[in-house]
Amino acid sequence: MATDYHTHTHLCHHATGQPRDYVLAAQKAGLSEIGFSDHNPMPTQFDDWRMAPEDLPTYLKMIEEVRAEFPNYPIRLGLECDYIPGYEDHIRFLTHQAPWDYLIGAVHYITPEWDVDNPKHIKKWKEHPVEEIWTLYFREYARMARTGLFDFVAHPDLVKKFGKRPEGDLASYYTESLDAIADTKLTLEISTAGLRKEVNEIYPSRQFLEMAFQRHIPVVINSDAHAPEEVGLSFDKAVKLAKEVGYTEIMRFEQRRAIATPI
Repeated sequence: MATDYHTHTHLCHHATGQPRDYVLAAQKAGLSEIGFSDHNPMPTQFDDWRMAPEDLPTYLKMIEEVRAEFPNYPIRLGLECDYIPGYEDHIRFLTHQAPWDYLIGAVHYITPEWDVDNPKHIKKWKEHPVEEIWTLYFREYARMARTGLFDFVAHPDLVKKFGKRPEGDLASYYTESLDAIADTKLTLEISTAGLRKEVNEIYPSRQFLEMAFQRHIPVVINSDAHAPEEVGLSFDKAVKLAKEVGYTEIMRFEQRRAIATPI
């Protein structure tokens, strides 16, 4: 049973295609179900790559309509929620705005002005040691996991997107986040999106995933699709990696319940 729960819509301003296009792509790819998880609205407009607060009803209506069009195909409803310190109550507010199947926790911002994966801030990588950037990112990731607000966590080592990483063994950067994910019994996303970025590598790295497996952290495989043709893309590589590490199950999500399913 193959699923893809991390997909976006045009409401985030950097994705293309209509929800029905993603559903058709999922069916063509042989997926048993799909989920939508556009970037959550914020009470103030932080940036230009998420839906505006007034767009949330439109988002919910879009998913309702595509479910009506494909009544026999499971279509899950979710949000990708940014962890930004001080806005935890806003996430709690969003929790009650719809019958979500899952909420995804993610870290993009390592400071209020710096979304670390945004190409427009690439200059900052020359202004700060890479070790400092990685430390800040994984510190925030651990804090995000420990909030207990989410069902699974996205692209765990997104900070490597531009191919910049500290030298040597990276385990010390990963440990705190992995302990937080294990302690809060979260599911970890294996994302093929990294294969489409400069780093050309699945999120997370094999080492990160091996450390997750040692902690009995379950996984889900997603594409982070921003276009219909990205749905389920390179899942064969993600499945291969998961199996090589030792995983035999992935998690399905429904009404905020995680359900183990054989790979």
